[in-house]
Amino acid sequence: MKKKTQLIHGGISSDPYTGAVSLPIYQSSTFKQDGVGNFTYEYARTGNPTREALEKLIADIEGGARGFAFGSGMAAITAVVHLFSSGDHLILTDDVYGGSFRVMTKVFNRFGIEVSFIDTTDLDAVKAEIRPETKAIFVETPTNPLLKVTDIKAVSAIAKEHHLLFIVDNTFSTPYWQNPIALGADIVLHSATKYLGGHSDVVAGLAVTATEELGEDLHFIQNSTGGILGPQDSWILMRGIKTLGIRMEEIESNTKAIIEMLQEEEDAVGKIFYPGLADHPGHEVHQSQAGGFGGMVSFTVENEEKAREVVKNVRYFTLAESLGAVESLISVPPLMTHASIPRERRLELGIEDGLVRISVGLEDAEDLVEDLRSALRK
Repeated sequence: MKKKTQLIHGGISSDPYTGAVSLPIYQSSTFKQDGVGNFTYEYARTGNPTREALEKLIADIEGGARGFAFGSGMAAITAVVHLFSSGDHLILTDDVYGGSFRVMTKVFNRFGIEVSFIDTTDLDAVKAEIRPETKAIFVETPTNPLLKVTDIKAVSAIAKEHHLLFIVDNTFSTPYWQNPIALGADIVLHSATKYLGGHSDVVAGLAVTATEELGEDLHFIQNSTGGILGPQDSWILMRGIKTLGIRMEEIESNTKAIIEMLQEEEDAVGKIFYPGLADHPGHEVHQSQAGGFGGMVSFTVENEEKAREVVKNVRYFTLAESLGAVESLISVPPLMTHASIPRERRLELGIEDGLVRISVGLEDAEDLVEDLRSALRK
């Protein structure tokens, strides 16, 4: 089954009870049993038909054994980290989403889980950080906001050699362009709020495990801690996923036009971060492990003041956090999504004060190009 077909017909694509081609929203907290212990669904935290359809769909399109839907991307990350115990050590990508950095350094550290933030594009650095108590390697690729690319196959080989879990956040590439399980990942994570939902109307997180055994462990965590996605949001997310393929292709087409304009505006734009550029670090690695380059672009302007001016003067780019929607969004990561990371640390990572990030949407490419060009020249 080809990817676009799978997005529509994967998982449970119609209601087995009524034949409805749009799966109903089963808005029920509990379910009648045909006898003590004789049931299909017991309690909605444990399982719900609408959520189950979404969970089977994401497992199918990621090529995994089990899928899980949570109330947010951070809830999905939280559930996965609950697989570990006090005293365990995790290796994370250094250029990680600010919320992931915050939860690791401000919440999970309270429970004795230690984290090292490493440049996972440097395989020697990854190997050097492995300790006897290390239990997992967790990467984002491409990263947020500098679009750094980690070689998934290579890191998977390191993880397997040392008997570590390998976790990949696939939010930016989506399962339409990249499938980390096929490249050796044990768990794949998504902030489904972003491209998978695609319409700025749902907050959700998804996780997929490569094996049934690991799926049983994660289901125990999901059921025990209860950070599940509700049935209505599950339905909205399934509806969004059906158009993921055509959205990602059109978004990439728009992005190419914007990149060409940014390269022309040498007086206003400094560095451009986009894995589709031939001189972007990791370009060839990304090209080998993904089918497309996506719609996330970061670039630098002179300073914070200039960045504020750019985002103030755009018309079609909406100043907002989040990404991956039909609307084009613009943000200043050091002041917004990554403000929870200390400035000294941000500068070490290359997140300059004048860094601007855009999430390209589905507006007309010419409108987007002229809008951003005008804002840069002002």
